Amino acid sequence: MLAAALGILGSVLLCVSDLTSGAHNAHNAHSAGSAVIPGILLALVAGATYASYSWAVKHLLTKGLPRPAAMGSVFALGGVLLMPVLFLTGGPILASRNSLLVAAYMALIPMFLGYLLFGYGLARLEASTATTITQLEPAVASVLAVLVVGERLPILGWVGVSLFAVVLILVMRSSSTQRMPS
Repeated sequence: MLAAALGILGSVLLCVSDLTSGAHNAHNAHSAGSAVIPGILLALVAGATYASYSWAVKHLLTKGLPRPAAMGSVFALGGVLLMPVLFLTGGPILASRNSLLVAAYMALIPMFLGYLLFGYGLARLEASTATTITQLEPAVASVLAVLVVGERLPILGWVGVSLFAVVLILVMRSSSTQRMPS
């Protein structure tokens, strides 16, 4: 629970660090500020669905369903549920060859490969532990944005990234003590 709370705090610090850094001009700060509430609401929905996904896959795995079948069935259900969103907002994805190629890359490499590896983790860890570890994603994305793209991360953002390192240590220590015989 401590690791999850620190991960949430790290995420909050990463989110607000850009708004408080003074890097925005007045127009950008206003437009970024007006998107904060819808962004937070969408993030909460995404977090709830991600937790539901993790729980459903782990539940199917504990019932004896093979990992590929468990993950495939949950992904298929999620895909069916997302079809209305694609029909309503997916026009730009299908508008050009480049957009379609980027979407295919995103679906195959980060999503498919990421969830394949996540499935291996779920088969060996508690769903709560695996999901807490996935909180590292924004920290990794932030560090890659600094190193690869040349973005600047304010001090508050680096504090958030540091909290994710603490999260990883806590989860690793908790996981290793759970496996030790008593």
